[in-house]
Amino acid sequence: MRALPVRVDAVLVQAVIAAALSFAHLHDLALAAGQEGWKAWAYPVSVDLLLVAAWRRLRSGEAKAAGWCWFLVALTASLGANVATAGLLDLEDVPAWLRILVAGWPAVVFLGGTLLAHGAAHPSTDPATAQAPEPTAADSEPPTAAPELPAAALESAPPPAAPVPPALVTLARKVADEHRARTGTDIDTSTLRARLGVPMPLAEAITTQLT
Repeated sequence: MRALPVRVDAVLVQAVIAAALSFAHLHDLALAAGQEGWKAWAYPVSVDLLLVAAWRRLRSGEAKAAGWCWFLVALTASLGANVATAGLLDLEDVPAWLRILVAGWPAVVFLGGTLLAHGAAHPSTDPATAQAPEPTAADSEPPTAAPELPAAALESAPPPAAPVPPALVTLARKVADEHRARTGTDIDTSTLRARLGVPMPLAEAITTQLT
């Protein structure tokens, strides 16, 4: 198989060299300030991680003020270590104020990393800030009201007659004939309803067919 050519990015190589030098300067400064062993190696890692977290916040476009603030804090720490170890500071006799700064740096970077990681909520995933869709023209129009009939037409319109089975009409005629033969008068709707055991609307419909 033919090997693919490997391209060397000059900018990436330069960034790796600069990061390695800055890493070494931070390590030397932490070591001179009394942080021995793994502690001296943890300081440059914390500075680089804070720089990366601040840069990611700036790239995301959210809370740029906080991103720039912590980016400048981490950049100051990195540049300060580079300048201090360039011969301007006696690493054999580090002043007390610098020892205090180095000792308090873990608390500062912990606060900055926490705020950068959990300080802002994404608008796309927050249900409280989700906007409702704008109403369209069809939604904004009021529903068309049904045409209203005049009150007189409503009052004069008779109720629809209930369908009456023919067998029930035949039975009702027999009941009406018996009532007329016994009392000499036509049966009324209430009596017919009671004798047949049907609802009032159905009794009224049967009465109209008996007349």
